[in-house]
Amino acid sequence: MNSPLTPPDAPTGSSWEELVTVALLGTERRTPSGTAPGREAPGALLDAAAVQTVRRRAGLRPGRAAARPEPAAADARPALPRPAARRLAMLLADRHGTGSGGRRGTAPDLMELLPQWLALANQRGFAAPPELLPALLDAARGRTDLRPAALTFAGPRALWLARLNPDWRFALRATPGGGATLPGTEEPERARQLWQEGLFAERVALLSAIRAHDPAAARELLATTWATERAEDRLMFLDSLRTGLCAADEPFLEQALADRSRNVRATAAELLSALPGSALAGRMADRAGSCVSVDHTGGTPTIAVEAPHACDAGMERDGVVTKAPAGRGERSWWLGQLVESTPLSTWSRRLGGRTPEEIVALPVADDWQGELHAAWCRAAVRQRDPSWSRALLGSPSAPEAGGPGAVSLAERAKLLGTLGSAERAEWVAGFIAVHGLSEAFQLLGVCAVPWAGALGRAVVDALNIARDAGSYPWSFSGVMGLAERCLDPSEAGRLDALTAIPDEPENASPGAGGYWAESFQRLVGTLRLRAAMRLELDGAPTGVGG
Repeated sequence: MNSPLTPPDAPTGSSWEELVTVALLGTERRTPSGTAPGREAPGALLDAAAVQTVRRRAGLRPGRAAARPEPAAADARPALPRPAARRLAMLLADRHGTGSGGRRGTAPDLMELLPQWLALANQRGFAAPPELLPALLDAARGRTDLRPAALTFAGPRALWLARLNPDWRFALRATPGGGATLPGTEEPERARQLWQEGLFAERVALLSAIRAHDPAAARELLATTWATERAEDRLMFLDSLRTGLCAADEPFLEQALADRSRNVRATAAELLSALPGSALAGRMADRAGSCVSVDHTGGTPTIAVEAPHACDAGMERDGVVTKAPAGRGERSWWLGQLVESTPLSTWSRRLGGRTPEEIVALPVADDWQGELHAAWCRAAVRQRDPSWSRALLGSPSAPEAGGPGAVSLAERAKLLGTLGSAERAEWVAGFIAVHGLSEAFQLLGVCAVPWAGALGRAVVDALNIARDAGSYPWSFSGVMGLAERCLDPSEAGRLDALTAIPDEPENASPGAGGYWAESFQRLVGTLRLRAAMRLELDGAPTGVGG
């Protein structure tokens, strides 16, 4: 008798394997057991397959239930104001931005505003809305520059999600200890165990965390296993000593000068040269001082240079790299390394008590000026010496765009980085007023955001001059993009007059005025959007749609 689930004419004796074989061969060549060939065979095959499917499913034994994941750690930070949460959703929905190819139009590039939004939210200590965490992690996955701020804002729930989705594992790699709680200096035994048994990333995170709070404890922990570490690991661990570098680190770094790895020796020498009172700095000062002096035999005091004729074992031990790069002379290569590792205070004593400005202004004999000044630039950046940076930068209005000592835009940007934010902005504003925007992009990149009023006005004035010249705005797109992110939002009202299409001069490029108006409309719209973002995060009504 047939089962209630079995059609009256369905074959019941066929196995699943037989039915699969019949289906592959076709019912014209073969039929299921108990079924006659003919027009009814295909239907009988499907009926038999349906019956076997029900039997197979009913016969399955339930598997073991997987353990439920532990709930995510609580996030005690306050929730975002609702308008700010809506704004974040809008920024994340525009992940591909509006400026990727083609004409940008007047719409702000929302994705470029996301880093600034995250910085503001983190300053205020808000927690991320749970429903937006997947989109936030996806955005951070695609843009490594977003990750630090995004993961700070996302908090512990992001790490919980990252353990469940392989696409978000970068969050575990980017978080010290993979999101685990690191032992502090008050837990020496746990810290020592993790240092001896932990994964490399965990050990780096542990060393960095301890160094930030107790430099001596971190150095002592590193010393316990230094001799047995791999060369590449020693280099990474040594780099962590940059945080809180002080005279107490000198004995350890002096020992590292004898390391079997050249890269470790070079890093130890660099760290020691950043300590002006170190023995290595004194040795370098003696060597460099014997190479540079003031020659009074002519009518004008001149710096005379006698570069080293050899790189001896002592120089090599102190981090001087013997082999010069292609295209560089060995003697100039050695001289540059000695000078950049010499405390800058040496030169006033060595060169007649002169100030940095007076030293930089002295002529240098035999075409050594470029090499000598470039080494002083590197030393000023390494030693964070603002007086030497000012001397090498010179006046922003100087006819020589590189200043008296800096020989490239990159060097000028690095020197500016040693100055306070207000002085930096003032110098760059003066540079733009004289030289325009063509060389200012790198210099603007080191200025604090939002730009100071004088700097913002200098940028806008220079853009306005470029517009009046009648050329297309394409060559200023980089500066315009920086202005969208860095101008103080309060400048928006002052820019309204620039959003209209201007009268084009006789020799203007066709349609250039319209493109400029479009660019300024986008700039003004972006500034107003940034102002609205700030108000939303402060919990104030904005009156701005979006």
